[in-house]
Amino acid sequence: MLGTLVKYVPPLGTSEMPRFEVAVYNQSVRDKVKAGERHRELNDDWADVHYVEIEADDAATARRKAEVKYPRSRGFVIEDVSAHRF
Repeated sequence: MLGTLVKYVPPLGTSEMPRFEVAVYNQSVRDKVKAGERHRELNDDWADVHYVEIEADDAATARRKAEVKYPRSRGFVIEDVSAHRF
């Protein structure tokens, strides 16, 4: 059914939570690097996409967790959230 959120239920006897890969970069750093400058707090590599793993029940929760750790107010952009492939 489209638009239905399905919550992950781990196998009985486990507490395993699904993992999501979050693609994030920093727009402020990208702008500085493009202008030939340096960001005063973050390394230049934040101009590139970083892939971080976040455990969450679903992609929406993973995105919310990422937004707390990488806030838009500090220039971070969450580019993608996808189920982690093993």
